[in-house]
Amino acid sequence: MFERWKKRYTFVDNVNIITKLFLGVALFIFIIFVHNFDYLIYITSLLFLFMLLFNGTSFKVSGTLVLAAILFALLSSLFMILYGDGTHVLFKWGFIQVSIESLVRGLHVSLRTISVSMFGILLALTSQIVMIFYSLMQHLKVKPKIAYAFMAAIRMVPLIFTSFIQLRRSLKMRYQMIDASNYRGLKHLKHLLIPVLSQNIRRAYQLSVAMESKGFKDGPRTYYYKTPFSYRDLIFIVCIIAILIISYYFAQFFPITGITDVRKSQL
Repeated sequence: MFERWKKRYTFVDNVNIITKLFLGVALFIFIIFVHNFDYLIYITSLLFLFMLLFNGTSFKVSGTLVLAAILFALLSSLFMILYGDGTHVLFKWGFIQVSIESLVRGLHVSLRTISVSMFGILLALTSQIVMIFYSLMQHLKVKPKIAYAFMAAIRMVPLIFTSFIQLRRSLKMRYQMIDASNYRGLKHLKHLLIPVLSQNIRRAYQLSVAMESKGFKDGPRTYYYKTPFSYRDLIFIVCIIAILIISYYFAQFFPITGITDVRKSQL
């Protein structure tokens, strides 16, 4: 997905996408049942380091995605932080009340989001869109018509943005020769949306006709790209399990906050 920013390739790039997806779902379910605050801190930290080491892109790219994930996680927990109950009140203004208990619970929710986001960023930076659908067809028996349709739709997205930018630039030149009343408000929106939609509907129709003529049907077919499972899948699974185990022992022997259960009312 981010091939243009790749600087190096690691073993994670060759892990089967199905392994990554199922492991991501399992990690998400596991994180939901983690209530030890220190344990979650160590899981998030180690997943962050693992993502930095094996994503293969520059720090500018991965750092931007990490920053966006952290901001989204903090925003999603603001309601719990600002309006939570607690006995140790830190700040109160009107109906806004921030307590130690609400702050810890909100940060706990944020850490859950960040930890899963680290795995998701690693998956996005080490997976190719083409290989995702080939793996789904070969191993999960997804119908080729469905897989190729999604693949074609994703490939159409950059073309839509390109045509939109080209149309916008051409309209700027045309607007220099006509009265401003002809392109203000909704008129300007119609000048953009209608040509872009009509042009890309035509492209989609031409693509569907081409796919039908090429014989994209649901019958047996061969594949140019092979997506087998390998020893790298096992190494990847072992690495994630090792992160969870190491984080558990770090939380036991090197506690940071000493909060073992954020669900308790007294912390």
